[in-house]
Amino acid sequence: MGRSLEPCQNTIAGPVRRVSQAVLTIHLRPDFSRRTVVSPQPPRTPITAQKYATVPTQLHYTLVALIRKGRSTDFEVHRNWLAITHSLPLSKWYYDSTSEWTLDYPPFFAWFEFFLSQFANYFDPKMLIVDNLNYASSETIHFQRLSVIIADLVFAYGVKECCSYLSVCGVRKSSKWDLKWESPTTTLQLLLLGNAGLFIVDHIHFQYNGYLFGLQLISIAGILQYLKGAFWFAVLLNHKHIYMYVAPAYFVYLLRNYCFTSSQTGGSVQWRSFSFSRLTALGSVVVTVFALSFGPFVALGQIGQVISRLFPFKRGLCHAYWAPNFWALYNTVDKVATFAGRKLGFKLEQTSAVMTGGLVQQFRHVILPEVSPKVTFILTILSILPALVKLWQSPGNPFHFVRCVVLCAFGSFMFGWHVHEKAILLVIIPLSLMAVVWRKEAQIFVLLITVGHYSLFPLLFTGFEIPLKVLFLLIHSSYAFISLSNLFDTSRAAFSLPLLSVPESLYLLGLVPLFVYECFVHPLLGLDATLPFLPLMLTSVYCALGVSYCWLKYYWHFLAVSKATHKRKTH
Repeated sequence: MGRSLEPCQNTIAGPVRRVSQAVLTIHLRPDFSRRTVVSPQPPRTPITAQKYATVPTQLHYTLVALIRKGRSTDFEVHRNWLAITHSLPLSKWYYDSTSEWTLDYPPFFAWFEFFLSQFANYFDPKMLIVDNLNYASSETIHFQRLSVIIADLVFAYGVKECCSYLSVCGVRKSSKWDLKWESPTTTLQLLLLGNAGLFIVDHIHFQYNGYLFGLQLISIAGILQYLKGAFWFAVLLNHKHIYMYVAPAYFVYLLRNYCFTSSQTGGSVQWRSFSFSRLTALGSVVVTVFALSFGPFVALGQIGQVISRLFPFKRGLCHAYWAPNFWALYNTVDKVATFAGRKLGFKLEQTSAVMTGGLVQQFRHVILPEVSPKVTFILTILSILPALVKLWQSPGNPFHFVRCVVLCAFGSFMFGWHVHEKAILLVIIPLSLMAVVWRKEAQIFVLLITVGHYSLFPLLFTGFEIPLKVLFLLIHSSYAFISLSNLFDTSRAAFSLPLLSVPESLYLLGLVPLFVYECFVHPLLGLDATLPFLPLMLTSVYCALGVSYCWLKYYWHFLAVSKATHKRKTH
């Protein structure tokens, strides 16, 4: 028999409250050790981070409310993985197909699910039965929600590590280092811990992205210690292989700065300084992590099966909802051209009304050439090559490394195969680090987080979820605009949002009529039956324009910035 609902809710509320308060207490603590105040600061009255600081404390009430509400399909995905790793022997983990939601993450994440399953057994053992498909007792939902909240402590630690580096190195000369709620580190803490996209994807929709991004932030913070950064990134790769898209940035930075011990004047590589012993040490760290992860499956002779699960190229070019990238624009051009061609009397191939690939379906283009995984791979490589070259030519510059990570994530999002809309967070999270360092990056950041987080809206569509997603987008974006404009002391032009130009501001304001049409006008016109795909397509295309603009603008900024900008001595 399952446990009663009320006691479980009481046990949930306490831990949630303690977690949110712990995050606020530990990670929103201003850094007073950076500099000494020379003269007293005059009283300040503008809207600052202090007014947002109680948000983490109050969020636990919203999280408890979410625990009692509906669930996405990802609840069943992770429940099934809990059951597989708990109830089946290791040899069957990557073979079981009882559910359509088969285990398709790397082994370390499977072990993470196994670890969680040991605690899940105390909430409701029935959730760990493999054949118990779509099982969703209240205790099961409570456990899954709570597991995400607890796992977010890894994210909070990653934020702390990155902020510690900023506070020690003082990457910006700013009088605001001494202000309690307006320093770059406090701004960064709130931008990351209050990220609307993570809240939407993890705590409303349901995933463990915060835990994974925590590992990434730890690896970025440890990159100056080389082997530490390599270790944590290898651990991350063995949790979720989508991060392999940013692996080239790690490889180039570590090879250039760790394996080559000196550079010539101007930054060009001194080939004779190559250290084979350092390359061996670096390789040993990475190989050891991968051996621990994949070794048991190699011993079982199952490595081929594991790889086939990790890279299911039978899926279509686009996900069920088009991610706002180059392929969304490509598909739209094909659809518009096909529609126009038929109106002009051309006999064109009839295609399915389903415009995107789901689990195994594939979208067929009519006018434009078909796109294969090989084409997307080549385009992705070409899109990141200039950034890698710039990183190679900028030794000893960890901030160029972060910029290259951003551009590698951008390239994979723009041109990758079967990209999920949630992958935009791969760009937003590391870009947050640079938004408090450089004004131009802050300008791109505020535009990208608004349009990028808006592109996640189709994940949430119930009456309870719609106001929540709007609320958190407005809170996070408003704080980003206000805090970053205060940080850089920027003056706002007439008829524009802080940090943005008039055209950029008009584009962002265009999200308002788009939202109104999707939620109210489209159903009122009775178009749900005849044009059911239109709201999603409009969202995808409109957001793709903004994301593409941010990608091009950020690339231009990175290539134009000096090689020595924010160059820091490594240790």
